[in-house]
Amino acid sequence: MILPPVLVNTDRPMSYEPPTPPAELPSDIVDKLNGCSPDQLQHVARYAEAVAEHKEREARLDEESDEDEIEERPDDLPDDVPSKATITIKEINDNRYYYWQWREGDTVTSKYKGPVNPDK
Repeated sequence: MILPPVLVNTDRPMSYEPPTPPAELPSDIVDKLNGCSPDQLQHVARYAEAVAEHKEREARLDEESDEDEIEERPDDLPDDVPSKATITIKEINDNRYYYWQWREGDTVTSKYKGPVNPDK
């Protein structure tokens, strides 16, 4: 019977001591990984790498999208309103008004723009 070749990581010397986890890794994850089989750990490593690449790609796309929004800033957008703001209509006392609206963390911020019908 011929055995398949074994890949050995030569970047680190072989040791009988378990590796030291990175300080940035939460202890609950370290504990969970220590309970996994070598086969499961290989699957986790491939999955973690794929997730990291996906998140990096999403961050780049978000950054590019933010740059595009800056270029498309409306002429009537006040300086203190971010380019990602949208216009919404609020009805107050049977009158309709435009407001700039955007999210700041968990809150939605609004800034008055003007009446929907300036003739009223």
